[in-house]
Amino acid sequence: MSPRHTGRAFRGPFRQGLRAFSALHIAAYRLSGGRVGGWLTPTAPVLLLTTRGRRSGQNRITPLIYLVDGADVVIVGSLGGSANAPAWWHNLQAYPAARVQVGGRRWTVRATEATGAERDRLWEQLVTMFPRYASYARATSRPIPVVVLHPQGK
Repeated sequence: MSPRHTGRAFRGPFRQGLRAFSALHIAAYRLSGGRVGGWLTPTAPVLLLTTRGRRSGQNRITPLIYLVDGADVVIVGSLGGSANAPAWWHNLQAYPAARVQVGGRRWTVRATEATGAERDRLWEQLVTMFPRYASYARATSRPIPVVVLHPQGK
């Protein structure tokens, strides 16, 4: 049995509103090739991550802030400091192959979780880029995954 973690709870109308906003964000991003919805803040670019649902097998699309690290793209499973990890992270653990869209470009990636010194290095860069990650980490007792998306077949 996995441990129960503390953190923010996203339930009810707030969760429904978040899902509706996410759907609009995805549509605007796709229609505009990332010109609309491609940045959360001036320092935090947004990509679209498509994962395979671990239970449904259906494609799931999530807009996420990302960091470029060489040829790789790095994302964070913070879910705003929620007690639970985001569904996309569970999906990637079951099926590490995924698709990414940045602007008008799309490609296939393979996900791995950063650990140790690599995680520390990337976390520092991520918090510099988007300082709210530090407060999200303080808001939850669960470890926040730092996920490296490695390009495949480029």
